Amino acid sequence: MWMRGGTSKGGYFLADDLPQDAAERDAFLLRIMGSPDPRQIDGMGGADPLTSKVAVVRRSQRPGVDVDYLFLQVFVDRAVVTDVQNCGNILAGVGPFAIERGLVDAQDGETSVRIHMDNTGQIAIATVATPRGHVTYAGDARIDGVPGTAAPVPIEFKDTAGSSCGALLPTGNSFDEIDGVELTMIDNGMPCVVMRAHDLGVSGYETPQELEDNLALRERLEAIRLKAGPLMNLGDVSDKSVPKMTLVAPAQHGGAIATRTFIPHRCHSSIGVLGAVSVATACLLPGSPVADLASAGQGARRSLSIEHPTGEMTVVATLDDQGNVASAAILRTARKLFDGVVFAD
Repeated sequence: MWMRGGTSKGGYFLADDLPQDAAERDAFLLRIMGSPDPRQIDGMGGADPLTSKVAVVRRSQRPGVDVDYLFLQVFVDRAVVTDVQNCGNILAGVGPFAIERGLVDAQDGETSVRIHMDNTGQIAIATVATPRGHVTYAGDARIDGVPGTAAPVPIEFKDTAGSSCGALLPTGNSFDEIDGVELTMIDNGMPCVVMRAHDLGVSGYETPQELEDNLALRERLEAIRLKAGPLMNLGDVSDKSVPKMTLVAPAQHGGAIATRTFIPHRCHSSIGVLGAVSVATACLLPGSPVADLASAGQGARRSLSIEHPTGEMTVVATLDDQGNVASAAILRTARKLFDGVVFAD
């Protein structure tokens, strides 16, 4: 099944329908997507990292969990398939897909689907609109980066701190410095390096294309990323899609912070779901470079509007008594695009 999940798009497969050997599976998926090729002309990929994604779903054997979800990023112009990160956008389609495929029984009205994210071992709870026991994709929810409206898919994340790096702050610090740039290395569902845009010589309000065209900026960001990888317990990241590199600036439209994110080499047209959660968490860290620029609000429950090139994404963060982020929720939407047979011959 091909689906749009949030602001991404990709193939959703039952685990039993794919080769069980990882190398055979990855070769199969590269062929299906048409990689490596900048246009992915001989496959289903859309010539962009955001449209070259895969969800592998199976019925879970874990107590209290409905399905297990493995996210795979298929590189566009390289023969690489990686499972080193989650994807919260593709996650938005996992609940509807699981119900459509009979892995979860639909309720009348709405159905909660508890999803184990295999990449990082955390749990997400997606709520899917199921009037009269059937998935509907039509609704009034709107998310920036997607035209029109669709049924809402609210997703709550729990225990995402240190999902890939082993700790929310893998260096133990809310403030570090690499190559003379002050930054926060953080992982609350997505490993991110968060920096003030003006420290890199840009405003943070440029278009993604303007930032991609800035070769000096891209080279500097990559040099920082390669040094951050080992510090974040990610090892050599030269062939990995993490950490994401996020430039921040004061919000322009009444939000908490403005962002521009490299994922890691292309500048994202919006921001990833779990990337937004990590950035929102950085906004709440006293002493971080981000906190100085952010409008993070007050109280135990904070709604932080994370501005990005095509709009905003609101993260609702619930803080514990120590002021740490205990859980975060995001509103996404999804839509089934087609259900059929894809060929790899």
